[in-house]
Amino acid sequence: MNTPRNLTCFLTFSLLSVIGLPGCSSYYESQAKDMVERQMDAMVFVEGGEFMMGNPGGWSIRRDTIPVHRVVLDDFYIQRYEVTQGDFELFMKVTGYEPSDDRYDNKRDEWPDRFDDELPAVASWVDANAFCQWQGERVDRKVRLPTEAEWEFAARARGEMLRYATESGEAIEGVTMAAEVKNSRYDTPPYEVAMATPPGTFPPNPLGLYDMSGNVGEWVSDNFSENYYEQSPIDNPQGPTEGQRDMFEKLPYRVLRGGDYKEFLGNTTVTRRKGSQTLASETRGFRCAGNPE
Repeated sequence: MNTPRNLTCFLTFSLLSVIGLPGCSSYYESQAKDMVERQMDAMVFVEGGEFMMGNPGGWSIRRDTIPVHRVVLDDFYIQRYEVTQGDFELFMKVTGYEPSDDRYDNKRDEWPDRFDDELPAVASWVDANAFCQWQGERVDRKVRLPTEAEWEFAARARGEMLRYATESGEAIEGVTMAAEVKNSRYDTPPYEVAMATPPGTFPPNPLGLYDMSGNVGEWVSDNFSENYYEQSPIDNPQGPTEGQRDMFEKLPYRVLRGGDYKEFLGNTTVTRRKGSQTLASETRGFRCAGNPE
């Protein structure tokens, strides 16, 4: 919800924009500077190393999580928290960015609670990529979406055998992750409405990273291919050059990791999904990563 100052500034900015006078741009610019500093301060250093990536057996029923394969990664940084809707909205105000999904405003009208400032940003892959790149330009550093391999290595605390991205690797309802929501015809009433939680609601994994299991599915940089693990290179895999495309728009599918709040046991550190790169969804979000200076 907007504070009175934000609301006043927004209305003033809108009015002055119409009549062509300078408005609250300096206010938003100051807010953006503080936000980017906060985002960069939340970057966690991850020492590179070697691990066996993928489903070791029994962690997922999806065929695209196998085979397990050896991966070696360089050092990198990854953000402690998922980017919030409030921060994404500020990015759009400052830059004039328009979401890639032309249904975005309709989604906001249909489900305003999901667009709360404190919840993970509702963003397409294109939107998430633009946000991370903009953040990097602000600080003159390479900021980007993490690769799929980096994401899993970090979620598993440098490749440990953690089925879930929690301190113990366990999924405990309401303790390490949000409780499973009853909303199917097989559940006993009363039913609940599934909703994401503010980043940092539950304890982090051993690297101090929050919500890498079970809040929103997180975009990574890679194109999606169901059989990529069969041919993945060992050193710093970047995903396939040409992945699968959706059948309607013929646009690339990108990889999502970590499950989402509409599931529970399926939110493992090896869970993979795909999404058309221009489409936003209430179950999708992101966090940025970066290279060492």
